[in-house]
Amino acid sequence: MEYTYIDSHAHLYLPEFDADREQVVNRAIQAGVNKILLPNIDSRSIDGMMQMTSAFPGICYSMIGLHPTSVKENYRNELSLVESELKSGNSIAVGEIGIDLYWDKSRFTEQEEAFRTQLDLALHYRLPVAIHARESFMEILGILQDYRGKGLKGVFHAFTGTNVIARQLIGMGFHLGIGGILTYKNSELHDVIRETELDHLILETDSPYLAPVPKRGKRNESSYIPYIAEAIHHIKNVPLEQVADKTTQNALQLFFPEK
Repeated sequence: MEYTYIDSHAHLYLPEFDADREQVVNRAIQAGVNKILLPNIDSRSIDGMMQMTSAFPGICYSMIGLHPTSVKENYRNELSLVESELKSGNSIAVGEIGIDLYWDKSRFTEQEEAFRTQLDLALHYRLPVAIHARESFMEILGILQDYRGKGLKGVFHAFTGTNVIARQLIGMGFHLGIGGILTYKNSELHDVIRETELDHLILETDSPYLAPVPKRGKRNESSYIPYIAEAIHHIKNVPLEQVADKTTQNALQLFFPEK
């Protein structure tokens, strides 16, 4: 039986796909992935992302945002560009945004300002957010306290937190983006998935990164989404059809609420 999936987070516009981008999208479609959501990084990635949405209408959809690791000296100019793109109405979400304290802790103040600015933009344009959190869950949770009750919604992309953090985020109305990390033998996500209802999960690849087993170590792509669904199926001991249907419906309700 064939199932329908959505890859809620894939960077297929990056150079890693220059040689075979069309084939990658076609393989995804053949694997049942009928929508691929493209999160932006910064001003350098917008053109390639928009080219993909034009080349694959109804399949590829763009988000717009400033990635936390791209928060540099010119971040306010970058944020102005994000707002200009949002005014065009071409994006389905604000992302990829957040806080990343793994690579550089010295720009936390700027990252926080950029994050808050983009959360405000998401509320203004009534769009969901795709949040990047690396070594920053506590900082992000603190910021999100200021947005309680304002209607903010979205997904924590590539979720790697604990059950306690998962419960807090779900309590705030967020989904957990689950990708290839779940398939790794010693992944701490197994306990989170066992304890989390399907209502709160959406699938993603984060291509070209974090390829699932049995493709680990290779370039990731959207056609590998079924491997993640199968991992959830085995961990939760629920039918694969249920995993596919529910995670797809979750993504549709979050990113395409009017359809």
